[in-house]
Amino acid sequence: METAVRRATGEDIAALSSVMADALMAQPIGVWLVPDVAKRAVVLHRWARLVLSQGLERGRVDTTDDRAAVAVWYARLEPPPPAAAWVYDLHRLLGPHAARFALLHACVDGLRPHRRHHQLAHVAVRPGYEDAAQALLAAHHQTLDLAGLPSCAEYSGDRPGDGLLAEVGYQPRSPVLLAPGGPALWRMWRPQSCDEQPCRSAGGGLPRRVRLDRTATLFLGRVISAAPPRSP
Repeated sequence: METAVRRATGEDIAALSSVMADALMAQPIGVWLVPDVAKRAVVLHRWARLVLSQGLERGRVDTTDDRAAVAVWYARLEPPPPAAAWVYDLHRLLGPHAARFALLHACVDGLRPHRRHHQLAHVAVRPGYEDAAQALLAAHHQTLDLAGLPSCAEYSGDRPGDGLLAEVGYQPRSPVLLAPGGPALWRMWRPQSCDEQPCRSAGGGLPRRVRLDRTATLFLGRVISAAPPRSP
């Protein structure tokens, strides 16, 4: 049976935030974002609801009829708006747990490719429904291919050449090391069909190795040092 893909609405936020939070709970980056195991599920659900709300307002959120998978997309055709309000929302909703989430967002935003592209900001799927996630991404990739646009995403783990993103055509670039003690975050790039080396030829690549300090925070789309440092 063909998977039905549709745009998500506000009525989907509760179900899809559970899909996102549950997926993060099983990943090393979820443990790093919220070291307190007793509070991890609650904090990740709050963050997922914020991510989806922002996606519905400023980007595109796709899901399937059974809500088994979700993808949050942003068209990066021009510089994004200032992120100060986003950081404020993180601290308002997550309190003392906000610092590492702010660092993660600073990492992603500060190293975004400079060329026109679409950003797969988040993708999550229920265990056993990987085919639904592939169908979800294929639907938007078809639109990108018709427009001649590449896309980028992030992968957290030790094997960026495996898994969902690699299966749908994303290629790993250099990793970002999240400090303190965080996992590697790989920039993944899906080139447009006529562009085999988009990052290297168009300034979209990353440094060979980057480490962001725990005192980094996000301000107006840049990574800057914060003083005094916040404890995560």
